[in-house]
Amino acid sequence: MDEVIKKLKEFRDERDWQQFHNSKDLALALSIESSELLEAFLWKSPEEADIDKVKEELADVFSYALLLAENYELDVQQIILEKIEQNQKKYPVSKAKGSARKYTEL
Repeated sequence: MDEVIKKLKEFRDERDWQQFHNSKDLALALSIESSELLEAFLWKSPEEADIDKVKEELADVFSYALLLAENYELDVQQIILEKIEQNQKKYPVSKAKGSARKYTEL
């Protein structure tokens, strides 16, 4: 992951775009790119989605998310593992297995 973040920052810095990559704007860009990802599935079954479009938009989502984490000096692996641990408590297997209900409804 460090190599990916390094490449993202190099790409950004070569173009002098860091000035535009404040946390608010990265969060907005992340939301917009997430919406563009959803477009790949609009009015289609999951199997009908254009995989190239999915890959392109998913790469944008990951890129902005990683840059946002970098702005706050967050360890992506650590925050994901912490979130999994939180979710294990919210969604114990004994209550959540096979259910799509929110933890407040289990």
